[in-house]
Amino acid sequence: MKSTALVRKVAAVAGTTVLAGLVAGLASTPAQATAKPRAKVSVSTPQASVGDYRGACPVDVTFSATVKLKIKGTTQVRYRWLHGDGSKSKIKTVKVSANGTKRIRLAETATFNGDTKGWQALQVLSPRKVTSKKGHFSVDCKPTKKHRHHHQRVSAKAWVSPAKYVGSCTRVALEGRISVNRPAWVRYRWVVNGKAIDHGRVRVHDSRKVGVTFEPRHSHRGSAVLEVLSPRRAVSNTAYYKVGCKDHSHAPSHRSKVEVFGLSARTDRDSCTVNARARVSTSGADRVRWVWSVNGRTVDSGSTTFNRGGGSQFVSLNTALSGAAKNGGTIRLTAYGTKDSASESRSFAACKPSNHLPKFPKDTPTESPKFPKEKRDTPRDTPTESPTPAPSPEVETPKTEQPA
Repeated sequence: MKSTALVRKVAAVAGTTVLAGLVAGLASTPAQATAKPRAKVSVSTPQASVGDYRGACPVDVTFSATVKLKIKGTTQVRYRWLHGDGSKSKIKTVKVSANGTKRIRLAETATFNGDTKGWQALQVLSPRKVTSKKGHFSVDCKPTKKHRHHHQRVSAKAWVSPAKYVGSCTRVALEGRISVNRPAWVRYRWVVNGKAIDHGRVRVHDSRKVGVTFEPRHSHRGSAVLEVLSPRRAVSNTAYYKVGCKDHSHAPSHRSKVEVFGLSARTDRDSCTVNARARVSTSGADRVRWVWSVNGRTVDSGSTTFNRGGGSQFVSLNTALSGAAKNGGTIRLTAYGTKDSASESRSFAACKPSNHLPKFPKDTPTESPKFPKEKRDTPRDTPTESPTPAPSPEVETPKTEQPA
C-alpha cells in the first residue's frame, strides 16, 4: 500500500511537469512563427542645394538625403527633419515596397531672410529609428560685385505718331521700344495724361517695339509715357502730342459717302446744245464739289455744302456743243467729297443729222452746171462767132452756055 501511494504521487508530479512543458511549448510556438526580421535602414548626410550662399535675400535652400532600406514586401517609412536651432519638422510618412535593397530620396526646402549658419539632419522613426549625420550650411545676404553684374537692366522709349495733328478727330498712335540686357518676359503699360489706357506682357530678347492707339474726342494737348513693371521697373521719356479737331463734333469722325445717280442727257438739235441733270448726295456732313465734262473737257463746275446727316441735291447743265462734240459723245458728272468721290456718265446724240450735211464737196462751185456740148441749145437770138454763111436758094448762078 505504501508503495502504491508512492507510485501515484510520483506519477502525479511527472504529469504536472509534462503538462507545464506542453503549455509552455504551445505558448511560445505562435510568437516564433509570426516574428519578422527587422529591416536594415541607413541614412546619408543631408546636402544643401547651396552649401555656402552669398547673394540677395530672401533665398530658398533645399536639403536632401538618401534613405537605404533592405526589406521584403511593403513597409511605411516615418521620418522628420531636425534643425540646428532645435526645432523639428512634422512627422511625414512614405510607403515603400521592395524585395531587397531600396533607396528613396527625401528633401525639405527652407527660406532664409538673413545671414544664417546651421545644420540639418534627417531622422527615420520607422521601420527602424536612425538619425543621419549633420549637414552644415551658411547663408550670407550681402550681394557681391559679381552678382550685381548680372542684374537685369531694362529701358524704355516712347513717341507719338503724329505728334501734331489738325483735322477731323482720328486715332492717335503711341509707339515705344523696350530694351533689355538679357532675354526676359516684360510687363508694361501705357499711361496717357496720368491714366493707364493699356497694358501687356511680351517676351523681349534684345529690344522690341510695342504700341497702342487711342481716339481723342476733342481738341487738346497731352502726354504719354511707357512704364515697365517687371522684371525691373523703368519709365520712358514723356512724349507730348497736340490734336486739333476741325469737325466741331465731340463724337468720332466718320467718313461720309458721296454718290451720283439719275444722270440724264438730251440734245437739242435746233440750237445744238445738250441738257443734262443728275442728283448728288452724301451720307454725312461734307462739302461736295461737282464737275461737268463733255468728251473729257470740263464745261461747268460748282459746289454744295451738306449739314450733319447728309442729303442730296439736283445739279443741271445746259451747254452749247462745238467742234467734234456736235457729232455726239459722252457727258460725265463727277462729285468730290472730303474723303470720297463718285461719277456717272451718259452718251448724247449729234446736234445735226447726217442728211443735213452738204451733198457736194467743198471745192465744187455752186454756179450753174455746165452741160455737154452736144446737149447745149443755142438760142436763136444769141449771136454766134464767125457764122458760116449758107448759100441762098433764091440766087442761082446762071449757067454760061458755050457756043456750038
